Amino acid sequence: MIDRLVIVGVGLIGGSFALALKQAGVARTVAGLGREPRAMARALELGIVDEVCDTPEQAMRGADLVLLAAPVGQTGTILASLLPHLEPHTIITDAGSTKCDVVAAARAALGERVRQFVPGHPIAGSESNGPDAARAELYRGKKTVLTPLPENDPASVERVAVAWRACGSLIHTLSPADHDRVFAAVSHLPHLLAYALVDDIAAKPHAEMLFQYAASGFRDFTRIAGSSPEMWRDISLANRDALLTELDAYLAQLTSLRASLAAADGRGLETVYANAQRARQAWIEAIEAGSPPPPQNQDIE
Repeated sequence: MIDRLVIVGVGLIGGSFALALKQAGVARTVAGLGREPRAMARALELGIVDEVCDTPEQAMRGADLVLLAAPVGQTGTILASLLPHLEPHTIITDAGSTKCDVVAAARAALGERVRQFVPGHPIAGSESNGPDAARAELYRGKKTVLTPLPENDPASVERVAVAWRACGSLIHTLSPADHDRVFAAVSHLPHLLAYALVDDIAAKPHAEMLFQYAASGFRDFTRIAGSSPEMWRDISLANRDALLTELDAYLAQLTSLRASLAAADGRGLETVYANAQRARQAWIEAIEAGSPPPPQNQDIE
C-alpha cells in the first residue's frame, strides 16, 4: 500500500499511473505537483489527484513514492527542488524516455541520496496530452523498463516494480545505455521521421491539397507527430548520439532504396518490402503472445 503517492506532472503518463494505482486500491492519497495551475486544477476536478500542492515541501511531506512525469530536460531541476524535503523512506522514480541523461541529472542533483532514485520508463503512450488524456488502463499489458542504479537497494527497486505491476505492466530491466540504444531505434527515430514528414508536406505550396487527400495510411504513419513537441525536443537532444547513429543507418537505407527506384529495380524494392513485412509480422505475433523479457546477459549492440 502506498499511503502517499506524489505525481510531478499530472498529464497522460503521470495521470494514468495515478488512476491505475487508485483503481487497484494501492494508493490511498495522491498529491499532484506541477507548473501549470490550470492543468493541476483539471487533474483535481477529474479525481486523478486528491490534492494539488503549491510547493515541493507540501507535496513531499510523508511521501512514499514519487513519480516524475515531466519532460526529461527538467529532471535535474525538479530533483534539486525535491531534495531538501526528501524523507529517508521516500522512493523517487521517473517515466522518462531517455535514461543516461536522467541518471546523470539525478546523480548531480541528489548526490549520495541517488540511492533513493530508481529510473524507469513505461512503454505506453498516446499522441494526446494533459490530464484529460489520462486513463487507468494505459499500462495494462504494456512493458515498463527499469534501469536500476548500483546504489539502489533491491527492496527499493522492487517497490517501484510492484507499483508498475499494480498498473498491469510487465517489468523488464536494462542498463541505462542499453535502454537508450534500443529506444533510439524503435521510438525516437520513428518520432523524428513522423515530425519530419508532416513538416515537409506542410511546407509545400500545395500543402492544403495534399492534406485533403491524405488518408488512413498517412494518419497511421504520422500519428506520433501529434505528440508534445517540447517533450520530444528534450528526448531527441538527450539521446542525440544514439539517435544520430540510427538516423545515419536509416539514411543509408533510404539511399539504397533510392538507387533501386532510380534503376527501376523492382526485385530489389520487393526484397526490402518483403523482409520488412516478415519482420513486422513476427513482431506483431510476439506482442500478441506476450513476449518475455530477454536474457539479462544479452548484449545490445
